[in-house]
Amino acid sequence: MEDDDYPMLTKLESACSDLKTLLNSSTNLQTSLNKLDTNFNTKQESLNVASRRLAPLHSLSIASKALETRINRAVSPALVLIDGFKISESLQRKLVDISTKLSVEKSEARRLRLLIKYVDCVDKLNIAIDLISQEGGPAIQRLQEVVEFLSRTKATDQFRTHRLRETLATLTMLYETEVDSMKFDGLLDEALLSLQDEFEGILQQLRHHNIGVVEEGGGDGDSGVEAEVADLGTEMEVEVLRRISETLTANDCLDICIDIFVKVRYKRAAKALMRLNPDYLRTYNPEEIDQMEWESLETSISLWIQHFELAVKTVFVSEKNLCNRVLGNIMEGVIWQECFVKIADKIMAVFFRFGEGVARSNKEPQKLFKLLDMFDSLERLKPEFSEIFEGEAGADICSRFRELEKLLVHASTKVYWEFGLQIEGNQDGLPPPQDGSVPKLVRYAINYLKYLTTDNYSEPMAQVLRTEQIWKGGTLSKPTENLLKEAISNVMEALQRNIETKRSFYKDKVLYHVFTMNTYWKNYKVVAEEAAYLYEKQAWGGLVRLLDNEGTNDDGTETDAKGKIEAFLKGFEEIAQRHTGRYSIVEADLREQIKEATVKLIVPAYSDFLDAFSSVLAVKSYSSPASIEGLLGEIFSGNGRSSGMGSRRRELKERSEGRKSVSSDMDQMPGRRSGGRFQRNRSNTSDV
Repeated sequence: MEDDDYPMLTKLESACSDLKTLLNSSTNLQTSLNKLDTNFNTKQESLNVASRRLAPLHSLSIASKALETRINRAVSPALVLIDGFKISESLQRKLVDISTKLSVEKSEARRLRLLIKYVDCVDKLNIAIDLISQEGGPAIQRLQEVVEFLSRTKATDQFRTHRLRETLATLTMLYETEVDSMKFDGLLDEALLSLQDEFEGILQQLRHHNIGVVEEGGGDGDSGVEAEVADLGTEMEVEVLRRISETLTANDCLDICIDIFVKVRYKRAAKALMRLNPDYLRTYNPEEIDQMEWESLETSISLWIQHFELAVKTVFVSEKNLCNRVLGNIMEGVIWQECFVKIADKIMAVFFRFGEGVARSNKEPQKLFKLLDMFDSLERLKPEFSEIFEGEAGADICSRFRELEKLLVHASTKVYWEFGLQIEGNQDGLPPPQDGSVPKLVRYAINYLKYLTTDNYSEPMAQVLRTEQIWKGGTLSKPTENLLKEAISNVMEALQRNIETKRSFYKDKVLYHVFTMNTYWKNYKVVAEEAAYLYEKQAWGGLVRLLDNEGTNDDGTETDAKGKIEAFLKGFEEIAQRHTGRYSIVEADLREQIKEATVKLIVPAYSDFLDAFSSVLAVKSYSSPASIEGLLGEIFSGNGRSSGMGSRRRELKERSEGRKSVSSDMDQMPGRRSGGRFQRNRSNTSDV
């Protein structure tokens, strides 16, 4: 059978051949795979051996990296520490160099510039030492960790570990000893001491050049001081002081800085005020003030007012500005006000002490005006005082200022009311003046009240009275209008009662009216003119009645006429003697008016009598009307001389020949005019 006859078989045979070939290939492949597996196992074994051999190197690499990290962590701070030491050493050399230049420099301006550089260098040195102090501890700690790690892991040989341990010990000892020495015993400490000396020296140089001896002020409390506020120190001096204060503060020397500033500036302010010679401030106890002579105390109070104002408005303003400029940046500006108050406190205490002593001393009447001067000066100074001593720091000084004002208010009102009580009670214990003049108490009281109503004292006194009333009645009490007028009226009423008591002692009715005229003339002219009318009637009325023509005819006997004129002249002489030796009319304008009224009462009556009896009398042998008028002028001249009527009358008789007629004499009398006599209840001026 041929192949063509069996095609299927052929295909099967072909397939069988292929399968055999495939099987043979698979067998060959399996053989190759077996060989490959054998090779892989061999290589795997080689890799395992290599891996086992490389494991120690891997561990060593990891350990090296850890060691490198630890060493870098220790070296970096150490390098910073070393740089700090280098910078510190360089700055210390620079400080020594600047200090040497400062010690020989004479120019103040160049010294200030060198001080600025010196302060800069000190600040940088302080920063460098702080850096060493802050970084030294961590650097040593990290080196300690490296040493411990190497010792524990034996990552290096013992020789290197030993050297590293010695280096650590050396660095630790250097840090523990040198850093403290650099901060507290080294050049930085010396530089800070030097800055303290420079700080004190510059402060000593800043003086109050505009303060000098002042002239004594007037009694009204006006200041005799004219001094302008001047800045203490130049801009450069203040800048140096400010920089030094900040450097001292940064180096824990704030307390020392403040002590130096307060001590020096207090002495400078006190010395400036001592140039005013305020020796009076040594006397401040009320008992000692009571023993002072009034003139001395008055001068002391005037000086106190001037010096107090000068201290506040000039010295303390300058000191406050200096405090602010030098210490204003320290502790966010809260420290400088306390320093200023410490400077001013002791000085103000001395001024307050004297003022309080005056206010607490005896309440004598003459002290009122000086007390009002003191009160008024404090009132005018109050706004500036409150501004200068503002805030919590100045609260105590402001409180003492208010207490002094309160004492002055109480003292002023007490002096015034006690003065009124003295008048009311007639406590002078003296009888009325024998010549009818104004009593000293009355004259003093009138001048006292007049002075009180002047512009200088009326407003302060009114304010004192208002304040006292508010304190007594409370802030809601309704104030009395015109308290000063009411207060003066009360004293005037007391004075009037005192006068009435005194004049009741007079037995001589003429003297009674003279006293009334004198006492009431200035303030109660209605009463004074009433008394003048009664005086004229009492003193001269009887004399005029002697010349009355009733009972004597024109052709009467010479004896009757002569008897009347002789009685008139005798009575005239007696009255004249009483006026010149016993009665005293003090006020010149009152004397002039009394003289004019008396002339108009006496001279016409005398002239008429001579004319009426010229036929029976030797008229020329008697005093002329002009002579009588001249004698009246001498009586009321106020010179206190006796009239010497007898000798003058004889002289007039000897000179009577050749005189003009009585009528012509009357026509030529000086000052002759109609009217002029006092009338009852007549007044041309208003009552007080």
